[in-house]
Amino acid sequence: MKKKLKFIKAQNFKIPSTDGKIFELNKIKNKYIVIYFYPKDDTPGCTIETNDFNSLLPKFKKLDCLVIGISKDNIESHLKFKKKYNIKFDLLADEKKEAIKGYKTWGKKKFMGREFMGLIRSTFVIKDQKIIKEWRSVKVKDHALEVLDFIKND
Repeated sequence: MKKKLKFIKAQNFKIPSTDGKIFELNKIKNKYIVIYFYPKDDTPGCTIETNDFNSLLPKFKKLDCLVIGISKDNIESHLKFKKKYNIKFDLLADEKKEAIKGYKTWGKKKFMGREFMGLIRSTFVIKDQKIIKEWRSVKVKDHALEVLDFIKND
C-alpha cells in the first residue's frame, strides 16, 4: 500500500504579474503549479534557469502545469527580461517580498566571503493548493528538467 504523504498547504499571495493583472495563487486551477524564486533578472544563473524553464514549457503545459517565476524585481525589469529572452510564461514582481518571505526564500547568503540578506533560489511544485515538492538553494544546471521529471512521475 502506498504511504499517504502529508503536504503543506500552499500560502496564498497576490502579486503583480507581467500579464498586467494581479496573480492570486488560490485562483489558479491548473493541475500543477511550478513556482520558482530567483534572485535577479538578467543575471547569469537566473537567465540560465529561466531559459531552461522556458525551453521546457511545452512539456510542462502537456502535463497541465503552469510555470511562474518570482523575484523582487519590478514589472519593468521583468518585462525587459521577458522580451530579451522571449520568455513565454509570466514573472511576478514581489517588491514587498510577500511571497518571498511567506515561502521562506529570503535569508542569509554568502558570496565571495561576505554575508548578506537575499533571495535564496528555491522551487515549489503545488497541486490542489498543497506544496508537494520543494527544492532549496537550487543549483541551476538541469534543475528545470529535474522539476519536469518529478511532475511526470507524480
